Amino acid sequence: MKKILAILLAAVMLLGLTACGGDQSDDTMKVGFIYLHDENSTYDKNFMDAAKAACEKMGVEYVQKANIAETNDCYDAAVELVEEGCDIIFADSFGHEAHILKAAKEFKDVQFCHATGTNAHTENLDNFHNAFASIYQGRYLAGVAAGLKLNEMIANKEITAEQAKMGYVGAFTYAEVISGYTSFYLGAKSVCPTVTMDVQFTGSWYNEQLEKDAATALISKGCVHISQHADSMGAPTACESAGVPNVSYNGSTEAACPKTFIISSRINWEPYYEYMITCVKEGKAIDKDWTGTLQTGSVELSALGAKAPAAGTAEKLEAVKTGLMDGSINVFDVSTFTVGQKTLTSYKADIDSNVEGADTEVIANGIFEESKYRSAPYFDLRIDGITLVNEKY
Repeated sequence: MKKILAILLAAVMLLGLTACGGDQSDDTMKVGFIYLHDENSTYDKNFMDAAKAACEKMGVEYVQKANIAETNDCYDAAVELVEEGCDIIFADSFGHEAHILKAAKEFKDVQFCHATGTNAHTENLDNFHNAFASIYQGRYLAGVAAGLKLNEMIANKEITAEQAKMGYVGAFTYAEVISGYTSFYLGAKSVCPTVTMDVQFTGSWYNEQLEKDAATALISKGCVHISQHADSMGAPTACESAGVPNVSYNGSTEAACPKTFIISSRINWEPYYEYMITCVKEGKAIDKDWTGTLQTGSVELSALGAKAPAAGTAEKLEAVKTGLMDGSINVFDVSTFTVGQKTLTSYKADIDSNVEGADTEVIANGIFEESKYRSAPYFDLRIDGITLVNEKY
């Protein structure tokens, strides 16, 4: 009998060790994730991959709910995750915030974390948190790679310096997208001073046909390079068909676009997931507003494409990355751009959503201090050199 009990005990221990990739007990922590789309969206897949990696590394269980709209469906999904025993619930889309906040106020023993949100620092709840990353640094680096490609095209007499026009497919005319496309443009402009850029919005975070149509329209208007802040393969595949160089977002598209893929930037969410799990495990408070950086490993570039990048791109990117990390290069250095042909010396941004109008001075020492006063982007300036083809809110 003792031998049988020993065998059974060993089996139980083995199950406990392997069920979710690490040491666990019966009261193992459980984390719930809410995604706007599924793995077909590059945006959501980026979160999904990070959740799997972080939870398995940390030895915690996790539950994922995909295709959750920015409606009361999000609240319902959060309630279901609470009922399933989740200690932490994370939602990945801007429009989820109001519904996650509602759940946080109701279920105070559960920690709720939310990407791209703006309200945690003013709501001041112990169990509600926002997180994002300084992805504008990654987009700036990707822009440098794009600018080097334009220079190569100019040197090869494929285009003239005056024809160095990029196109950008954006989802909505929000600060997050404006901050992203502006930082991308400024990166390109830092190495190709004649560059201009047209931006066309789709009015959707994920619509492959609209994104493909927008990229095609921009190419027809003379754009010789395309990038995006939208979540499908629409723009990259349009570029591959047209033979136009492309910088994608949230992961390499080289497998589908081997001739035109240059590079991609993304937020790596693993460091934040590991941070929030560690805080709960150790009984520590999670930051109200957390911003990942190049230093934390939260801002990443993919490997360069094999065919499309210009010679010397890798070396230049390393040098610029070093400058961004040591502070000798600042993405939103106001001396590098103008607004209405004027250099800014002051700008008040709408940081606190509970205060009407612009409320916080964000330019100091010649730098627009993006993501200093909250994690979600608030750069919403329309700088010279960039033309908006349309607007979508």
